[in-house]
Amino acid sequence: MSKIFSVFLVLLFGAFLSATAQDKKTDGPQVSFQEESHDFGTIKEGVIAEYTFKFTNTGTQPLILSDVRPSCGCTTPAWSKEPVAPGKTGVITVKYNSAGRPGKFNKSITITSNIPNETKVLFISGTVTPSTDNSSDPNQSPVRIGN
Repeated sequence: MSKIFSVFLVLLFGAFLSATAQDKKTDGPQVSFQEESHDFGTIKEGVIAEYTFKFTNTGTQPLILSDVRPSCGCTTPAWSKEPVAPGKTGVITVKYNSAGRPGKFNKSITITSNIPNETKVLFISGTVTPSTDNSSDPNQSPVRIGN
């Protein structure tokens, strides 16, 4: 019986430590995204696809996004520059320029904030169908040769 009681006390103590550790983790700013990835599906080449990621500061102090960096120049982010108060929401809008990029794409957006030792990464993906417009083909000449 004493072994069962000892095991019970150890488990109870472990649960207490776990709960205490979780409470300390939420001290300060914390971010929670509604979605961490977005699939644009199939888009036509030349389209600038746009998506807005929404997030909430679930912490106890203001959240400050110091940098939002895309994995390549074809992706442009814009984000909430003002501190986001606890319980309030912010956005990161991402634009993907599909011009000259037919085929599948997977891009990442790395977020740096004032959350200690944490970097968040968002993802966008999709497939770009090639344009059927040949007017910009450098191999085609607008000059007519012959009669």
